[in-house]
Amino acid sequence: MASAPSTTTPKIKGGVAPIRPGQGHSFFLRRLHSLTGIIPIGLFLVEHFFSNAFATKGPGAYSKQVEFLSSFPFVVGLELFGIWLPILYHSLYGFYIWFRGESNAADYPWMGNWMYSAQRWTGAITFFYMVWHTWHLRFSGVHLLTYPASAFGKVQAEMIGHPLGIAFYAVGIFCASWHFAYGLWLFAAKWGITQGPIAQRRWGYVCLIIGIGFVAVGAVTMYSFLSVKQQPYKPTGSEMDSFTMR
Repeated sequence: MASAPSTTTPKIKGGVAPIRPGQGHSFFLRRLHSLTGIIPIGLFLVEHFFSNAFATKGPGAYSKQVEFLSSFPFVVGLELFGIWLPILYHSLYGFYIWFRGESNAADYPWMGNWMYSAQRWTGAITFFYMVWHTWHLRFSGVHLLTYPASAFGKVQAEMIGHPLGIAFYAVGIFCASWHFAYGLWLFAAKWGITQGPIAQRRWGYVCLIIGIGFVAVGAVTMYSFLSVKQQPYKPTGSEMDSFTMR
């Protein structure tokens, strides 16, 4: 006599799901997506956090750093091809990966699925934060490449007296730090730099320290902007004829 079929739900083994490399042109696009997250976007993020940290030395030091960056030759072209276009590709293809992905963290308790979801969400939040932050600082009001002395006060204007702006800054810093730190881990795994669970685990600890370091630097920088009295940032006299002030 045949036994009744078992109704026991099979247990799914935990752990990290394998990284799917993609096939054909998808392989190339995913590798390019991973690479642009480190070079040049990751390098830009490091530079951006480093430059913003000059705020800890006061408005004068921060303005001098902005003036130094704005003095680069072909600065607009460098921004366009070295920052904005790579960020645009990385972001749009990241949204495409999310749309075509198969994240199932609720059904399958793999750590990799949770990390996948966190990476997508932190990437999306960072993208919209960058759009808001860049629009305000670079494309509205005072032109900071022309008037770098207005930089400190203009950054303050995004936060002082605006609790939602402060919260968005804090969330943006955390999400950018997480996204970059875990992106470093993914890059090393995808490109075969860390092979095997032991190497990946050790590199994961390093990436965790990097992420915490970025959050700490961002928090100290935010405090520096908030702890100083609101600095003027609107050009005066004849300078005002060149700009539409908000």
